[in-house]
Amino acid sequence: MPTAGISRLFVVLLFDGVDLLDVTGPPEVFALLRRESGDATGCQVALAAETMDPVTTSAGVRVLPDITFEEAATRSIDTLMVPGSVAVDDQRCVQALADPGVVRWVKTLAGRSRRIASVCVGAHVLAAAGLLDGRRATTHWSTAQQLAADHPAVKVDADPIFIRDGHVWTGAGITACLDLSLALVAEDFGEAVALRVARQLVMYLKRPGGQSQFSVPLEPVSTSRRMDELRHHITQHLADQLTVADLAQQAHVSDRQLTRIFKTELGMTPAAYIESARVEAARNRLESTDDTLERVASACGFNTIDTLIRAFRRRLDTTPTEYRSRFRHFGH
Repeated sequence: MPTAGISRLFVVLLFDGVDLLDVTGPPEVFALLRRESGDATGCQVALAAETMDPVTTSAGVRVLPDITFEEAATRSIDTLMVPGSVAVDDQRCVQALADPGVVRWVKTLAGRSRRIASVCVGAHVLAAAGLLDGRRATTHWSTAQQLAADHPAVKVDADPIFIRDGHVWTGAGITACLDLSLALVAEDFGEAVALRVARQLVMYLKRPGGQSQFSVPLEPVSTSRRMDELRHHITQHLADQLTVADLAQQAHVSDRQLTRIFKTELGMTPAAYIESARVEAARNRLESTDDTLERVASACGFNTIDTLIRAFRRRLDTTPTEYRSRFRHFGH
């Protein structure tokens, strides 16, 4: 942990079309850090752009830079934060952008930085600058395939909300910029300070990077009314056995056809979806109740605590007990 009192310069890049929250989220975390820890932290946040002219973000909001890229290149930077931008075509397909001029400055500024972090699709800028080669990295799930295709040397993992590989951090989108910033705070100032900052942000959960970007309710809604009804049935009957035969009967199809429907519309087997739904329900109970593990397992359709633990390890790479200790709601 760096010694208290040493000034830390956090530089957040600005460029036309940048995602607004990517730019404003991290400074808000660092501002609350100063309030929670006192002036001794010596943190300073600077928004850096090509010129001192206002920069128009993707939201249409104009932001004034604090310094230019050229000036930033003369400074000793503690943390360089690189946000991203996207283009969306008529078919609503998202394409991450990496402006060559910004990429060149990132290469320069990275050499002046103790730590580098991308926010959301900013990972594409880091990758274009060669800073992710041979590293494990994440980005917003909608552009993960593009990142992997454009930069084969990058080990893309679209699931975590943020990843640290050495001195390089990458974060998912979009509000995960807050989780990433809190993780940086925790690394420098400890978990207790990070939790105080999280509470001021009314973030009831300070999530570790290994937590998935996805939860079952956020998965794309299927185009089939039959599948929607099946998903609703599963959610309402998690404590039941829920075999393929039972679900096939519910949907009035054969076992084989049911499996084909799940594969086509959700990209997984019925068993995998049911386990995901049960883990999601168990997560909610662990976050918000005092139920014992035995009661959680029973209510969510896991026959034993061991089955619950194995499912959590498969889906979340943690245990129910560890999950509860880290994600328990404040004030509960």
